[in-house]
Amino acid sequence: MRRILPALLLLGAFAAQPALAQKHCIAPADQAAFEVQALRTHLRVLAIHCTDEGRWAAFVGRYQADLTVNDKAVTAWFKRRFGGRAQQEGDRYSTDLANAISAGNTVLGGDLCPHDGQMFAEAMALRSGADLSSYAAAKDVVPAGFEVCPGEKAPAAKPAAKR
Repeated sequence: MRRILPALLLLGAFAAQPALAQKHCIAPADQAAFEVQALRTHLRVLAIHCTDEGRWAAFVGRYQADLTVNDKAVTAWFKRRFGGRAQQEGDRYSTDLANAISAGNTVLGGDLCPHDGQMFAEAMALRSGADLSSYAAAKDVVPAGFEVCPGEKAPAAKPAAKR
């Protein structure tokens, strides 16, 4: 029995790696930009679902400059990654992200608005827009199984040199 538990824990860690890998970009700056986009989308979906446009407007008003810079970073990433298809791929990604967040929110049902509504208060309590990325990462607003940076794959490990 003592050997079975560690083996199961190790197996579980390996099984979880593909899901965790989907939430990481190659560059940390890209990761942060996509997480802030996910936070923004999460709050927008929440505002629509809970008919809380006032809180949404306050959030956007307070962080407008930071959100604009973030949008430019995400747009630049799509241009680097997809070239002439950047707009189409970015739009598809934004739609898929909103749909995934919305689908995840339906699980909470009637608890959604009180549960996630607290996120508006927390986001508004941040010292500045510079804190949005760390807040987004801590809240884990990216839906499970959703690729943060679509199509980005971590570079394969280089084979060991022969001696």
